[in-house]
Amino acid sequence: MPSVLPLGDPAPSDGLLPAQAVEGATGRAFGLYVHIPFCAVRCGYCDFNTYTATELGGGASQDAYATTAIAEVDFAARALQGSGLPERPLGTVFFGGGTPTLLPAGDLARILAAAVAAWGLQPGAEVTTEANPDSVTPESLQLLADAGFTRVSFGMQSAVPHVLKVLDRTHTPSRVPRAVQWARDAGLAVSLDLIYGTPGESLADWRCSLETALSYGPDHISAYALIVEDGTKLAARIRRGEVPGIDDDDHAAKYELADELITAAGLGWYEVSNWSRTPEQACRHNLAYWRGDDWWGIGPGAHSHVGGVRWWNVKHPTAYAGRLGSGVSPAAGRETLDAETRNVERVMLEARLNSGLETAGLGDTGRHAVAGLIADGLVDPAVAFKGRLVLTLKGRLLADAVVRRLLPD
Repeated sequence: MPSVLPLGDPAPSDGLLPAQAVEGATGRAFGLYVHIPFCAVRCGYCDFNTYTATELGGGASQDAYATTAIAEVDFAARALQGSGLPERPLGTVFFGGGTPTLLPAGDLARILAAAVAAWGLQPGAEVTTEANPDSVTPESLQLLADAGFTRVSFGMQSAVPHVLKVLDRTHTPSRVPRAVQWARDAGLAVSLDLIYGTPGESLADWRCSLETALSYGPDHISAYALIVEDGTKLAARIRRGEVPGIDDDDHAAKYELADELITAAGLGWYEVSNWSRTPEQACRHNLAYWRGDDWWGIGPGAHSHVGGVRWWNVKHPTAYAGRLGSGVSPAAGRETLDAETRNVERVMLEARLNSGLETAGLGDTGRHAVAGLIADGLVDPAVAFKGRLVLTLKGRLLADAVVRRLLPD
């Protein structure tokens, strides 16, 4: 949840959506994202819309936040119904942050219960929370499982203490296997998030992190290249020369190692930065984003998308709580995507999936680029000749460049 909001058109105070949002809704999945904007410590690399406990008060405080989020759930249900959207049970719910598990498990359960009361859950729905390994206990994880959560995504990031220190992570590596076991004991599926390319991280450090994470037998692994965002503490440290900068060749070597080790452990890639033990254990909520389905985002700075209409909430939790307390939409702005923009986004996102991108839906630029992508070893030629573009390992390393070649200037 990036901290800088985009520009856009004014959003109506009643939250009602235009007719475009209703068209074809029965054929699209519907999910809920819940942003919990609290962290114990703000990590030096993080550019997300997060706050420490001492920064907020009133309706934006941790103690009051569940009630405020539930107010937006109620608002969302009324706005969707008033806009003429069909009743659709939730296929996925994702609590992200921040650190959702800084809230008491009972508060997360209350928010989920309100969402289920508003929309219902599909049979077998995926309900995920992100968590830091040091923000859970056996009791809290069991309470979440009992409340209907099915999955937990732990921010492991690294198994190497000096790397965690650069990232300002608060947990110790020994905490991770304990948290994973507690989640398993509660019946929750487990995903581990890793970051590679941290200043000072060697290839041997990264191998250690991968092998350690895989030794815990996760159902899912995400491995993201570190991006240094302007305005972060880490960006300032690099600028002052306190730690080395980011190296693209280092990132490439670490991605290749990740794919080699994760694949050898029996997990398969389904998106450039994500691997799952089975297709069923892929993160269905994120797949809904990448496939352009519908979701409502709860929380300050949260983004929503329904039928080509995208909007985003005010950034600061105090302003967010104030708007909901006044009974008006917390949205700061919105945009209605035209067909060309939606197709560009489709290419950008679906090209990163192992299900591939249909060449029939590409414009002239994209169709003309296919032969060159095959010749350069960036897409699977056998699949391309059948009408879909699926990235090779080399293509995944250069995914952004592949997308640029598929789109008009």
